[in-house]
Amino acid sequence: MSPTPRALERLIREFTKLPGIGPKTAERLVYYLLKQPKEELISMAEGLRQVKDEVVNCSQCFRFSDQNPCPICSNNKRDKSILCVVAESQNIPVIEKTGAFAGVYHVLGGLISPLEGITPDKLKIAELEKRLKNNGVKEVILALNPDLDGETTSLYLAKLIKSLNIKVTRLARGLPMGADLEYADEITLESAIIGRREVL
Repeated sequence: MSPTPRALERLIREFTKLPGIGPKTAERLVYYLLKQPKEELISMAEGLRQVKDEVVNCSQCFRFSDQNPCPICSNNKRDKSILCVVAESQNIPVIEKTGAFAGVYHVLGGLISPLEGITPDKLKIAELEKRLKNNGVKEVILALNPDLDGETTSLYLAKLIKSLNIKVTRLARGLPMGADLEYADEITLESAIIGRREVL
């Protein structure tokens, strides 16, 4: 018989499903939560339920939003001829805070990663191609992390986009190799957007 109550074991297993959470960290988190007032845990559970019930994927850019289409896609003041491609929905607020970009977005839902079995067909690349063929896009900015998977995805997309005779640029200076776009400060990111260069 396990010395750990079954309910705790189950919750620890659930936490290990989260990215970057191993068994030890999961155990610490569960024991921390156990010490909190019941009302706080109920509030957290309600927050999780509300997110799942109310947050949707925008049918145009595929970002998480509370409306469809999202406020950016439905904003007529945005320049629909410039499309910024990001890996995940959480990359968009970081770029928006800079105030340097007035176009629209496309969320891939990840990056090409052969080691993890993530192939182009598992991302929103076919949807991107469809948007580029039908929506009068003149420039695509590749705002992907400057790491191996980001570079692999950028090269793949650049080849695809150029075949459609559309200008391809990428974020320029300020983002070091191996850095995570999500954690870049606003000044660095603004510099990278303004100084973007065409992919040759």
